[in-house]
Amino acid sequence: MDKTFGKKDPNLDYFDRPGAYLICIKEGKLACVHTPKGYFLLGGGIEGDESQHDCIHRECLEEAGLSVTITSPLCAADSYTIHPRIGPFHPIQYYYLGTIGARVQDPIELDHTFVWLPLEEIETMYVPQQIWAVQYAMKQE
Repeated sequence: MDKTFGKKDPNLDYFDRPGAYLICIKEGKLACVHTPKGYFLLGGGIEGDESQHDCIHRECLEEAGLSVTITSPLCAADSYTIHPRIGPFHPIQYYYLGTIGARVQDPIELDHTFVWLPLEEIETMYVPQQIWAVQYAMKQE
């Protein structure tokens, strides 16, 4: 893991949730989705035995109706937190660089809106690990 947020409490039984996310930066903006909670990277939790790449492709279709190209792995981060519904929660997030392609279908997740977030506003994103990953990506350019 490249970075861990929070500290694991050895007395708690955490729910591990691996996920995969796309980082696409273009012309000073970040591809992401806006939901009622805030801004998030395109991507989400891995389902069943799908690969990280398959997860990103599925999530991008569901959230924004977009095809994407994954170009390279970037980094990973996890956190130890208490989720209001789940309880002890351990999201494990894998980040990939890539590009946004064509809109190929209507999004399924109707509360998600695709946006190009100016890089100056990434601190407004909802998940601290995702802010860190985008900042890490910016340093690699």
